[in-house]
Amino acid sequence: MKLRIYNTLSRKIEDFEPLNPPRVTMYVCGITAYDSSHLGHARSAIIFDVLFRILRWLCYEVLYVRNITDIDDKIINRANREGLFWKDITERYTQEYQEEMEKLGVLKPTFEPKASEHIHEIISLIEKLINGGLAYVSEGDVYFAVEKFKGYGKLSGRKLEELLSGVRIDPSEKKRNPLDFALWKSAKPGEPFWESPWGFGRPGWHIECSAMSLKYLGETIDIHGGGLDLIFPHHENEIAQSEGATGKTFVRYFIHHGLITVEGEKMSKSLGNFVTTAYLLEKYHPEVIRAFLLSKHYRSPLDYSEKNIQETEKAMYRLYETLYWINKATPKKEGGLLPRSKSLKEALSKFKETFVQALLEDLNTALALGHLFALEGELYNFINRFKDLTTEEVTLLKEALKEIQELSGGLLGIAKTDPEAFFFSEKERKLKAKGKTLNEVEELIQKRFEARLEKNFALADSIRTELQKLGIQLKDTKEETFWFVE
Repeated sequence: MKLRIYNTLSRKIEDFEPLNPPRVTMYVCGITAYDSSHLGHARSAIIFDVLFRILRWLCYEVLYVRNITDIDDKIINRANREGLFWKDITERYTQEYQEEMEKLGVLKPTFEPKASEHIHEIISLIEKLINGGLAYVSEGDVYFAVEKFKGYGKLSGRKLEELLSGVRIDPSEKKRNPLDFALWKSAKPGEPFWESPWGFGRPGWHIECSAMSLKYLGETIDIHGGGLDLIFPHHENEIAQSEGATGKTFVRYFIHHGLITVEGEKMSKSLGNFVTTAYLLEKYHPEVIRAFLLSKHYRSPLDYSEKNIQETEKAMYRLYETLYWINKATPKKEGGLLPRSKSLKEALSKFKETFVQALLEDLNTALALGHLFALEGELYNFINRFKDLTTEEVTLLKEALKEIQELSGGLLGIAKTDPEAFFFSEKERKLKAKGKTLNEVEELIQKRFEARLEKNFALADSIRTELQKLGIQLKDTKEETFWFVE
């Protein structure tokens, strides 16, 4: 089995061939730690988490770096605004982000380096660029000379002449060319700074990633990822810095994901439609959030609305309800597979193949989820139609459960939770928001169950009505009443 992935450099889907198999090196741009993480951060982390899982499933030894930018203009501005030390800001939001990603089931990368802890590597890289004639010092600042790097624009497809058209240098600027970008910024009053050969200052944004990538992954890496908004100028500048310093190919496969819109509009703080990860985790189960963020192809934009994510929640509830009943299934008679189970057996066999194929063909999580829900539909219908299950039919159902947990749970991070634990946590969370406790509701449900046994249907119906007002849906069987909260 071979992974095929869209490479932004070549603008086509290619077979993935690592430079030094079975070793794979992957670098993904992480957060700038100046504010709470939002839906876009979660999408990026989850997409590359799925890629990380797939590569490991294919038996590659993955070195995965996801950096933290902890020194930046936005961080400094936030610290000054709140009257705090800059590091207090970065540590607060870094910890918050890491805790939220853990809740979302995102696996930890191999390394999660911080820019401020790699000043030595950054200075060394800048010195190399200066010595190579690709960078220059100007009044304590250091700039990369874009025109000196012949390959500039190869990732974004932009040409220097087009970029320069109509652009003028501000008289206050210290750079020679309006496209030149800062590698080192001289210290200003009230800003954090480090000592360097060019005086006190701090690194520019782009150079941080090049330095950390070189340190942990080497001169040429297999995969570099991030959002479409990072193609230019960030990743374009990373290529120029890294290849300018080493003379070698920096990245073999660039992978970029689409951005988030909110009800059709670009997500931004200025529009007031900023959706934080914390807000989502309060309202939805982590696997619902994962399923929503994987419901569109990673290269496509994803539109967030409460309606859209609620539709995902309904689908996930039904999936877990099906898994719940499979867990409970017991044979009612001895015997093998009956003709009625033929379509279910075929659906399971098809799922094993098509689910993996979808993920290996340019990480098509939307199609993979479609195959998952198609199998779930077959399982749900089978369980509801046939109550007199044979021994072999129950074995087939348990095999389907195991396959779903291993493939979807292992590769997408969806359907990996024990069904009873899933509904328990959802009931507690949703009832708390309604001012009710789990015990209160379960007492009512037990009271109704006993009323039905006693054929006191008037009492049973009144309790059902009371529960429905709380958004509680009930499903009765001979053994129990299954319920969940909408």
